[in-house]
Amino acid sequence: MSAPTATAARLTEWVAAVLQHAGVAPRHASLAAEVMVRTELRGVATHGLTRLASYLDKLRCGEVNPAPDIRVQRSPGICTIDADGALGQVAALTAMHEGLAMLETEVSVICRIRDCGHLGALGHYALLAAERGHIALVFQRTPPLMALPGYAGRAVGNNPIAFGCPVPGAAPLVFDMACSVAARGHILLAAREGRDIPADWALDAAGQPTTAADAALEGALLPMAAHKGMGLAIMAECLAGALAGAAPESRQKMQHTPRSGAAGGQSTLIWLVNPQCAGQSSFADYMHEWAAGFQLRGGAQARLPGARAAACEQAALADGLRIPAALARELEAVGQATGCPPPWAVD
Repeated sequence: MSAPTATAARLTEWVAAVLQHAGVAPRHASLAAEVMVRTELRGVATHGLTRLASYLDKLRCGEVNPAPDIRVQRSPGICTIDADGALGQVAALTAMHEGLAMLETEVSVICRIRDCGHLGALGHYALLAAERGHIALVFQRTPPLMALPGYAGRAVGNNPIAFGCPVPGAAPLVFDMACSVAARGHILLAAREGRDIPADWALDAAGQPTTAADAALEGALLPMAAHKGMGLAIMAECLAGALAGAAPESRQKMQHTPRSGAAGGQSTLIWLVNPQCAGQSSFADYMHEWAAGFQLRGGAQARLPGARAAACEQAALADGLRIPAALARELEAVGQATGCPPPWAVD
């Protein structure tokens, strides 16, 4: 089949309708749909629409709560979200709304999220802060997924990290990374498409390097830069686990990451900083000069993190979003199962 094209608006409406079919309230469905579609627009295919089917599975089995009672507690410099098993996108956007409002009178705000689903691409939330002129660091804890050769099993999550910062006169600087060589989403995608993976991405269940995506899903991810990646993951565990107020690992709802996708019932920490409180002119002058120097020294091909994604988004908004054939088949199956046909002609 050829790859269909759809507008962002129609895709967002369709994803929201599918989530509502699964019992998600209209407002929450729209919030989650906007995050998923914008992630896809920005070229982050591993964390956009390809995750929809797994989210529906988790809503069906009760791992994610379609009708959460989200509670917010505020104290000076801290916002705590008890998400009651909500979709991660809904929980994170709730935290961002509260945190950004508090940042109008605070130098920095720590947003703690407990008991939420997979957030999708963490860079989305860092981007939202940077678009408002603020700095953000985002961490999400995952069940253990990574190991080094010789370990008896998975030792720590691949605990993704994202950072966002405004750049005067340019797209916000945004980077989003797992602490593993490759995010697990890349391995899930390779398994769906029947492709091998590079030998330095993962170990099989016996602790040996593997190029088979299916074997990697049964084994462990390898950390980027060996012990350095492990160090970053441990830092994120301290922040998004302990500081976020999550239950100890032995009492976690989900102690293992299922093959179908990311686990629910996880915790997140978002740290927001208002650079205006540190002197807006000096911050803006520094960032403007530094970014220009980076581009000059890097040459014509140099791009700040986030620039390519911003260009992808603008092109997709202008021309429509092209849905790869394999993803289109997945979404068509979702449409058939839910009675919500996707926004393109199905053969």
